[in-house]
Amino acid sequence: MKNFVHVLLLVFALLPVNLLAQDDAKPLQVLLIDGQNNHDWERTTEQLLEALASAKLFDVTVSTSPTKENWDSWKIDFSKFDVVLNNYYGDPWPKSIGDGLLAFIAKGGGLVNVHAANNAFPNWAEFNQITGLLWRNPMGGDRLYYNDDGKLIREPRGEGIGAGHGSKHPFVVKVRDPNHPIMNGVPNEWLHAFDELYHGQRGPAKNMTVLSSAYADKEKGGSGKHEPMTWFIPYGKGRVVTTVLGHLWKGQKELDGLRCVGFHTILGRSLQYAAGKAVTISIPDNFPTKEKVSIVSAK
Repeated sequence: MKNFVHVLLLVFALLPVNLLAQDDAKPLQVLLIDGQNNHDWERTTEQLLEALASAKLFDVTVSTSPTKENWDSWKIDFSKFDVVLNNYYGDPWPKSIGDGLLAFIAKGGGLVNVHAANNAFPNWAEFNQITGLLWRNPMGGDRLYYNDDGKLIREPRGEGIGAGHGSKHPFVVKVRDPNHPIMNGVPNEWLHAFDELYHGQRGPAKNMTVLSSAYADKEKGGSGKHEPMTWFIPYGKGRVVTTVLGHLWKGQKELDGLRCVGFHTILGRSLQYAAGKAVTISIPDNFPTKEKVSIVSAK
């Protein structure tokens, strides 16, 4: 069992982003939690680690959950970290882990949920609250989407569709809050690489700021609505950012969604923002355009 495998990311290789931080700035302390998921969490973690490979910017520690039989052996000292990167969807965490995470965020820490991490913990009210929109049926809460006029619509609990997705494909992501630090300078519309486009996400959806959306085309099996892709919610003194980009199914060979330059940029910026730090990652010259994807080459 690997638990707290310490990974110091010092090689600026796979994140083609210019960093404006001073040379003597301390790396951001990131805790990546994985161990269970209906998606391929092991390869997803590998891709996330590669995406964050940047000289002295992210110092990542991976905590892989043990089996339920060994829950008592799983300990996390959240005070050592600035932000948590969540790649977990499975059994409910031990109370000490869940309570520790909430206290960490409330005191000023950050949380970034990636893709299926928003599927988790249907019976954990606080997680639903801080995540806002989750993979739930129509009774799981309200739904948010944009109409064609750009107005954010709230569909009440119990009305309309629940969570789902169509076929995987490249799709255009539209920035909805261009002045937000995560989105500042990001092209208004950019083509995200081959990925799964969630629609009909449900939840409390309170105090949410939607940062970007994507049109879930009915011809691809989508909802026919502009669905939230990335958003954030404050919690106490801390911040929670959720992005539903970054799908990787078990056995899937296509890695473009996780190797998209747009995804890498948003991921790094989200971690900085959630941690309460200045967003110093600039928009790279090879950021995707509305017409063309941009993929980080494999090593």
